[in-house]
Amino acid sequence: MNAGQNHYTPQPYDPYGADDEDGSWFNSEGQPAAYQQQYQGQYQGQYQEQQQYQGQQQYTPGIPEQRHSDQPTYALRTVEQVPVEPAYTIPETPDAGWDDTPSRRRSWVSRGVLLFVLAIQAVLSLRLSNSAFQDEALYLAAGHNIIDHLMNGAPLDSDYASYFSGSPMLYPVAAAGVDGYFGLSGARLLSLLCMLGATSLLYSFTRRMFNERVALVAAALFAVTQPTIVLGWFATYDAPAIFLLALAAWIVVRTNRAPAVAVLLAAPVMVLAVAVKYASALYVPTLIVLAALTAWHHRGWRSLLRAALLTVGTGVLAGVGLMYTNVLAGVKQTTTNRAHGTEAARDLLEKSGEWGGLMFATACAGAYFYARRGRMNESPRSYGLHGPGWRWRTLLGLLLTGTALLAPAYQVHLQTSVSLYKHLDFGLLFAAPMAGIGVIRLVGKHFRYPQLGILIWVSALCLGVSQSEWRFGLWPDSAPLVKAIEPYMKPKGKYLGATYEVPVYYLRDKTEHSQWTSTYGIGYADKKGVVHHGNEGYRLALKDGYFDLVVLDGIATPEFDKYLERQVRASGHYRLVGEIPFKLSSGGKGTYKIWTKTS
Repeated sequence: MNAGQNHYTPQPYDPYGADDEDGSWFNSEGQPAAYQQQYQGQYQGQYQEQQQYQGQQQYTPGIPEQRHSDQPTYALRTVEQVPVEPAYTIPETPDAGWDDTPSRRRSWVSRGVLLFVLAIQAVLSLRLSNSAFQDEALYLAAGHNIIDHLMNGAPLDSDYASYFSGSPMLYPVAAAGVDGYFGLSGARLLSLLCMLGATSLLYSFTRRMFNERVALVAAALFAVTQPTIVLGWFATYDAPAIFLLALAAWIVVRTNRAPAVAVLLAAPVMVLAVAVKYASALYVPTLIVLAALTAWHHRGWRSLLRAALLTVGTGVLAGVGLMYTNVLAGVKQTTTNRAHGTEAARDLLEKSGEWGGLMFATACAGAYFYARRGRMNESPRSYGLHGPGWRWRTLLGLLLTGTALLAPAYQVHLQTSVSLYKHLDFGLLFAAPMAGIGVIRLVGKHFRYPQLGILIWVSALCLGVSQSEWRFGLWPDSAPLVKAIEPYMKPKGKYLGATYEVPVYYLRDKTEHSQWTSTYGIGYADKKGVVHHGNEGYRLALKDGYFDLVVLDGIATPEFDKYLERQVRASGHYRLVGEIPFKLSSGGKGTYKIWTKTS
């Protein structure tokens, strides 16, 4: 072997000259990395002898060792171990994507996004179109009658307080006042303003409890649910009641650091919400417990005094209201002692899941994640870093999420789905903050998985759009009917109709509530003064030609309408003057049938 073969110098491009783990050109034995591979076959025996020799002589890595005289010597290059400073060091990534230091820019951006959410909510509600629903017509017509009674001393057509689900002196009067100037669209616009206000207040108190991102997501989810969209263009008690509950929640959360007596500002708002719609009382305990929880990390056990003050203040005001009004009968008939239906609990739970299940499931996920870790990913200085422990977080999650179960539980108790979709929105208002946390946690730090948040919101949007459109088409367009019966209205005429509230509302200048008899009950006094009820009462009234006009639609009471039609034909006093077909969004079809008295 010549000298060139006895001295091997690795080259930068030589594959045998790659750095080892220590960053040198030598292998673990202190030899060139190429040596053992290129000359392994030729010097394998010599290498084994070298290993035995190393046991007798101290070996220093990186320094050429003394070999036997019969072994070739190699000139080994020593590489100095010099630490190399990297040209760029990646800084440690914080847990947060932004800073929560007060910022005017972030506040304006957040408000801009909120306005965009409100615009979407408004458009989704405004796109709905149909004539007045039976409940809308009833409340608005009653409001006009009450205003006429207060202004001109006109008699009341009915004892509204005995069967209305809210005080007839509040929403019906306010909505009728707007309706008098702007019509049905004006009354519905009042509901839209209330629902937009509820969404804004939801954003505000959620932001106070958590942060902007959670608040925006909560508002965005609440704005596109079916109940929110429908109630935003529906002239009933529900929209103002939800707004008042949202306002009470905002006051409770906003005054968590103020003196305890400041929470009493929420008491009159809570009582007013219950007065507007009696079912709102179901959510008063939630607000009282929330008053204690939101102040706990500032006052400790003294926060219970805050809840006690709110309880006493609300109770006193409610007692005064019951003492000086006559709404107790309505409370019993429409709320506490309401008649039970026959629907199965399974069907009611399926409907609840269909109309609000997605948002509730997201809220459950948010409550779970929040109980596990209070830290909000969005900011390293967010309150969750040093806030209350897991017990407090668990209680808050259970309170807000569990409130969404109150309406389904109440409806299951009543065994009816009447107004279920409207009552769901009351609970979803409180569950929305936890749903916001659920989406934020799924998206992760630095918007790691934004597709998950987009998927949830788009799914909620699609469900809300389709379900609200379906909901607004469940009753027939009554405009052709009103036009057809208007010529037959008489000052002292007597009429029979299934949903007579609609023509009474539209033709209130030509007819009034007292002229109509519904298909739900009758008390007919014959010529001898004997009062007849039920089927017999309707049969005798039609036989005697008591009604001047009979209007049936086959929807509200389909089987009974068939019975009435047979009695109308058998009486010989009526002739059919019109048949108006209609279609429903549920796929059903029907026909308005109008009979007028011939003699």
